[in-house]
Amino acid sequence: MDPSDQARVRAHGAADSDTRPMAAEVAVRAIIDRLPAVLYVADVGVGGRWHYISPSATEILGFAPAQWLGDTGLWARQVHPDDRERVFDREDDLLEPSVPEEYRMLHRDGSTVWVRDEAALVTDEEGNSRWHGVMSDITDRKLAEAELERRAEQQAAVARLGERALEGTEVAALMHDALEEAARILGVELGAVLEAPPDRSAPILKAGLGLESAPARRRKVPDAVAAKLTGQIEGRDGHWGVLWLGTAVQREFGAADVDFVQALANILADAIQQRGTEDDIRYQALHDPLTGLPNRVLFMDRLGHALSRPGAEVAVVLLDIDNFKLVNDSLGHSAGDELLMEIAPRLQGALRPSDTIARLGGDEFVVLLEQIPHARAAMRVAERMVAAFEVPFQLSAGEHFAKASLGIAIADGSDSVPASLVRDADAAMYQAKSNGRGGFEVFDRAMRIRTVARLSLENDLRRALEREELRVEYQPIVSLKDGSITSVETLVRWQHPERGLVPPGDFIAVAEECGLIEPIGRWVLEQACIQAAQWHGVRPDARPLGISVNLSVRQLTQRDLEATVAQALARSGIEPSSLCLEITESVLLEEPDSISEMITRVSRLGVRFVLDDFGTGYSSLAYLTRLPIDGLKVDRSFVEELGCDERSTAITTAIVRMAQALSLEVTAEGVETERQALALAELRCELAQGFYFHRPLAAAAISELLAAAAPREATSA
Repeated sequence: MDPSDQARVRAHGAADSDTRPMAAEVAVRAIIDRLPAVLYVADVGVGGRWHYISPSATEILGFAPAQWLGDTGLWARQVHPDDRERVFDREDDLLEPSVPEEYRMLHRDGSTVWVRDEAALVTDEEGNSRWHGVMSDITDRKLAEAELERRAEQQAAVARLGERALEGTEVAALMHDALEEAARILGVELGAVLEAPPDRSAPILKAGLGLESAPARRRKVPDAVAAKLTGQIEGRDGHWGVLWLGTAVQREFGAADVDFVQALANILADAIQQRGTEDDIRYQALHDPLTGLPNRVLFMDRLGHALSRPGAEVAVVLLDIDNFKLVNDSLGHSAGDELLMEIAPRLQGALRPSDTIARLGGDEFVVLLEQIPHARAAMRVAERMVAAFEVPFQLSAGEHFAKASLGIAIADGSDSVPASLVRDADAAMYQAKSNGRGGFEVFDRAMRIRTVARLSLENDLRRALEREELRVEYQPIVSLKDGSITSVETLVRWQHPERGLVPPGDFIAVAEECGLIEPIGRWVLEQACIQAAQWHGVRPDARPLGISVNLSVRQLTQRDLEATVAQALARSGIEPSSLCLEITESVLLEEPDSISEMITRVSRLGVRFVLDDFGTGYSSLAYLTRLPIDGLKVDRSFVEELGCDERSTAITTAIVRMAQALSLEVTAEGVETERQALALAELRCELAQGFYFHRPLAAAAISELLAAAAPREATSA
């Protein structure tokens, strides 16, 4: 073999030979030179000698064959540090033909090359065992697999974060989870969620990763990093902020990485929007929409928490605007709302920062006072609240003065219950109103006794209907011309099994306040109509006896009043004109528009309306001209002084003459003496009722009167 052939053979790592290569060998070596894999022959062991390595080692690993043949430690040094232990263990321990092994090697330029090493342990004739193997470059496949795995991991991370968001995880925790997931998968060490303020000031750090070395108030995103990624977080009203990731190592991020970060940012955006919506709903559910103050639900919750604390010193102040309804009636509901919105901040200014003020509804406000050791401390707060009304309120309609009545209830240790404390403050507030308004009262033992008695009465009243304890009596209304009974006024009575006969003044007001007046009123109306039908049945040829029934403000504000009256008429079969519904002028001050509309609708059924206690209201003439009123009753306070007091006589005379001019029927009530009856007759008043003629009687007694009645002149009554 000439020197050139020898050099070529040595370059291929072949054993020394004096035989000239055959043409086939040259062809094989040419093929080996072009193979995209490294063929080798090497001793067993990490430091074993390399006997042959193909030229492709230069392209794949950066080292020429001669370097491999001359340096027994080259392979061991170039195995990737993270794979050495695994690969070296196999090399040292495996004495049987190996299975393919995939591991990383370091290219001469420092880059990483994935190889698939497939070797067979071959023993020659001399008994030497050597590896005969092939190392294929599988870097592209490994990178593609890694990319697929990373995308799958990214998708799984997005799914996990989305699931936590759906479970209601707090937004702050979601932000931290998003940063940790992104940092782990992308291999970065820095991350932050930054909120962009609407005023375009410096971004606000909401969550951070890798920024812990700085104090919380000074943490910020580094100004310069080698590589970074951002995801845009959009809010309900536009751009909210960004999800930021950075690393000090120079690297490039792929399109999948960009999509991954943006997907995490989108989940945060949805969570922020959802929590914002939930916060809005929660706020609306717990706050008064008009004033923005806490509502009853939130107030009672805070009061409950305050009372649950050991040694709690708590007081409740309930405030009601005096004559607030007159504001709505005279200036309109918009002015009333405007006044409430002006009152709220004024009251807040009179309180301590630790106090809670809420609007219970209507014109009622309530305040929770904590750390109140005694009633005097609560009274000082109440004095400031009352003083807040000394300055007039500036409304669109002009300047308006308002006053308020306040009730104070002091918690009695751990036994106090939120609802009871508010109820006590409410009782004290009503006491303040009855004392002249514009002041405050502290709930005391006497009020508690009255409150307990009232609650007991209310509970008994709730069972009175079902136990048939209520009954109806009728007071005749007579003609002053001949003394005949023209109609009767229906009066409800309560025969309590233990209390005896309960006066109407004691239970009618309670029924009004607790809502029982509606079922009681419906029952009275039905009983009255049925009784009127019975009286007409036994006197078919006589003029039908009129029946009067009093209506309360609550009944007049019920939408089904028209149907209730129509049903009572239909069941009894009486003529609608026989039924007279009595209302007081004070009733017309409550929601005047809706009540006026209801009176008009019910009157279309053919029933009659009479104004009771006439002369004691505020706008009598206006009601007479605007509403379908058929008659009026002169209040007993004027009748009482007839013939003795010139002023009362003048007022009564004016009322009778005005009614006659308007073709209205006039009834004088509360007639108790002959002098009063004669005076009314002289004024040509048509009808009267009172103890002078008849006391309220049971239906049977009225039947007897009707059977034996004979006309008589009022002068001989």
